[in-house]
Amino acid sequence: MTPRVLDRPFAAILFDMDGTLVDSTAAIDRSWTTWAVEHGVSRAALVAAAGHGRPAPEIVVDLVGPERAAAASARITELEVDDVGGVVQLPGVADLLAGLPRERWAIVTSCSAPLADARRTAAGLPEPSVLVTFDDVERGKPAPDCFLLGARRLGVDPADCLVVEDAPAGLTAARAAGCATLAVRTTHPEGPLAADLVVRLLSEVAITPGEGGLRVSTRG
Repeated sequence: MTPRVLDRPFAAILFDMDGTLVDSTAAIDRSWTTWAVEHGVSRAALVAAAGHGRPAPEIVVDLVGPERAAAASARITELEVDDVGGVVQLPGVADLLAGLPRERWAIVTSCSAPLADARRTAAGLPEPSVLVTFDDVERGKPAPDCFLLGARRLGVDPADCLVVEDAPAGLTAARAAGCATLAVRTTHPEGPLAADLVVRLLSEVAITPGEGGLRVSTRG
C-alpha cells in the first residue's frame, strides 16, 4: 500500500482518457496504420516515434518533419475522428465516475478537442465539468502543462490532485505538475510504471467522497 495515495484525501482526480477510461487501441492502430501507408512511414519508424500518451502533432513532426506537419496532422485527426469503432469504457470506469462529484474530476488528454469528443461520445463517458485537450496547451505530455491547467480549471492546487494514467509520458507529466499518481496496466501490462500506486484495472480501486476530500481504496 502506498501512503501517498491511500492515506490521504484529494481535492480532485485528473483522468487521462485513452487507455485509462476507454479502450481505443484498435481504432488508434487502424488510423495510424492507414496514415503511415499514405505518408510513406514504415511500421518500425511509427512504433519508435509513437510512445503512447504523446500528442499526435508532436509524433507527426518527428515522422515527416515540420514542412509536412500541418497537412499530415490534419490527416491523422481526420482518420481518428472518423474511426471510433470498438471504442468502449474500460472495466470499472462507469462505477468509479458515477460515485464522483462532477465538479471534482476532469479528463486531461493528449487528444485534440474533436477527437476527445468523438471517443468520449462513442464510449458513453459522462461529460466532465473540465476537459483539457492538446488544443489547450502549448506543450503536450510529458510536459506538465495539461495537468496544471486541469487543476486550475477545477480551482484546486495540483499538489491536492491525483492523476490516473496508463502511459509513462502521462505519469512523467503528472509528477512534474506535483500531483500524486495512480497507474493502470492497460497499455503497459509489463515493466515498470513510475507511479505511487499501480493497479491492473480501475475496477481494482474505489474513490469515495469523504471528510476532507476524495479517498482512494483498493478492492479485495
